[in-house]
Formats: sequence, C-alpha cells, structure tokens
Amino acid sequence: MSARTELDNYSPRPKWMRYLLGYFALFMVCVLTKVKVKGRNNIPESGPYVVAANHFSYIDPPFVVYALQRPITFLAASDHAIKWYFKWAAWLYGFIPTNRTRLAPSTIKSAKRVLKTNNILGIFPEGTSTERTLREAKRGIVYLSILNNTPILPVSIHGLMNVWPNWFKGVRPNVIIQIGKPFLPKGGVKEALDREIQIKTIGENIICRIAALLPKETHGIVKGDKRIELYAEENNI
Repeated sequence: MSARTELDNYSPRPKWMRYLLGYFALFMVCVLTKVKVKGRNNIPESGPYVVAANHFSYIDPPFVVYALQRPITFLAASDHAIKWYFKWAAWLYGFIPTNRTRLAPSTIKSAKRVLKTNNILGIFPEGTSTERTLREAKRGIVYLSILNNTPILPVSIHGLMNVWPNWFKGVRPNVIIQIGKPFLPKGGVKEALDREIQIKTIGENIICRIAALLPKETHGIVKGDKRIELYAEENNI
C-alpha cells in the first residue's frame, strides 16, 4: 500500500464555500483570459452527474467551475507532488484525494456520497496534467466515474497550454470551453464483456467524447478513432 501524502489529508470544502469560490473563478477567468463557453445548454438542470474534462494544465479546475457555474466536488490525485504555488488553491477549494495506484475505500465512499446527494462529481480521466494531447484514462478514475451508471458530461478546455508565457507578456490568451451532451458511461458497452475490458472500453469512450470537442492536433492516444467523428456529429460539431 502506498504511503499517505499531505494531499491525502485534503477534503472538499462545504458546498456554500465552493459556491462563493465560484465567483473568484469567474473573476480570475474573465480578468486573465478571453474565454468563450459553448454548449451551456447541455448542462443538466440538476445532479447527479459526473463532469469529465481533459487536463492539459494545472489551472483547468477553475475554468470548469466557471463554465458550469455550480459547486463541483473534484477528484484529484494525491499520489503526486503539487508545486507550492498551486497548493493554496487545492487547499482552498478542496477535493476528494484519489490514490491512482490503489483506491482507498474512503475515496469510493466519498464519491458515492456526492452522487447519492444529487451533486456534481468532477474528474480528469487522464490524471496528471503534463501533456498537451489526450492520454489514456486512468483505470481507477474510470471506475469511480461509472458508479451507478450516472450520466457523464464531457467538457473540453483549449487554450491554456501557453498561458504562463502569455500572462508574463501581458497577453490574455484565448480559451475555448466546449460542453458536450451528457451520456451514460455504460451505454453501448456489452454487459457480457469481462469487467476489466468494460472499464477499458468505457475509458476509451470517455476520452473519445472529450476528443470530439477538441481540435484534431490534441487527440493524442485516440487520434483517428472513428468514434470521435460519431460523437462530434451528436454534438453538432
């Protein structure tokens, strides 16, 4: 079993506090970037549902909050280091610590509680944000995303890859957030398949759903997958 880390001690802040922090996200996003949100009509009126977004930058979470304008309970990896200048934001908003090497019973219980109380669970299926193209979905995060076969809302964020150099030059980068239509994670996946194959297939579907909302050059591991075109058509893209 992996040793506990500092991040394992973090927890989601009360809903009212996350609601207020949404205004801070609104301020930060509007002041520091030129952002355009598409597909807000696809956001369900109420929970429960799971938001699944690509993760190309460490500052993706406030942009997801800005786009949905709702308190979100994020899952975040606790088995890797976060730079000190990002820790304050993670501590302030809080999250459910997720050890990707071995899911703790408390993580599963917390995720289930979020959905059971008709709230929104936020995940970044790829895990850490170190690349500029889509990567494979982490098995543990996929497992948490399919609890009770809750609808998944795919979200793409594009334009934050060079955000720091632009800010230092005094340039507000253009950021596009695309919200897709919600879907059931197990939709179209054969129940007869082995559980591990089901999880792998669902993970691929989630990444392809997100890819359908992003430019081709960012498709990475799912580049050329025929499902992307199908999902793009569903979203009128």
